[in-house]
Amino acid sequence: MIYSVVIVYDYKVMCMNTIERRHDIVQQTLKQGKVAVTELIKKHGLSAVTIRSDLNHLHNKGLLIRARGGATASHKIMKELSVDEKHHEYSETKKKLAQLACLEINEGEAIILDSGSTMAGVAECLVKFRRLVVMTNGLNIAQNLLHSDDFEILVTGGTLRKKSMSFYGSQAEESIKRYYFDKVILGADGIDFHAGLTTHFEYEAILNRVMCEVAKEVIVVTDSSKFNRSGVHKICEFRQINTLITDQNIPDNFAQSIEKAGVKLIISQ
Repeated sequence: MIYSVVIVYDYKVMCMNTIERRHDIVQQTLKQGKVAVTELIKKHGLSAVTIRSDLNHLHNKGLLIRARGGATASHKIMKELSVDEKHHEYSETKKKLAQLACLEINEGEAIILDSGSTMAGVAECLVKFRRLVVMTNGLNIAQNLLHSDDFEILVTGGTLRKKSMSFYGSQAEESIKRYYFDKVILGADGIDFHAGLTTHFEYEAILNRVMCEVAKEVIVVTDSSKFNRSGVHKICEFRQINTLITDQNIPDNFAQSIEKAGVKLIISQ
């Protein structure tokens, strides 16, 4: 008697392209702490050669650490925190960074404020301004701006991501594309030599890229803990940044490379 064996794979998994598959591998590694080549072969229905190539690629990018028979999670990738958790991390440092960011803003300008705890601090500082137009995808940012009656507040709308209190999606992207701004002020989950400016949430990265496209200047505000760390999704390269504001604990090699790239570097004391 002849038996036929039919192996059924998850259709969604089988339809993944290389980028999607590698993203899935990183997420699985972060969730489990480690992954084995054998389980990835079974999940994706691919050869050991292809899976090992994926792991080696991700190891070279610093997104995981290659180990015998598989890989382990990389310490370079930060755990994503909620807005409340981020607010309590480096709060005094972020306050100083927010104040420096506001010094880069001029009366009468139209700016975009990204979501995040540092941007919430920037919003609090901006209430002393007049004649500003401020667009944001952050629900908490918009709330902080309500204390001033002297400028126009625009909110992107879109799908609300409760953990970060931010809007994302096609509606948010399209609302931004209808305008042109003097400056965009961004935060980041990670800054790495090779990866550039990164975040953990794919749709946030997409929205941030649109923000950069419609702004004359890109200002990045981040504390030094974000250096040498990588999120999975790229926002932009170093060369696309006009100004970077950070604290005095920035690694020397980063400070030198940033200035060589022609980026204005502002360091809080």
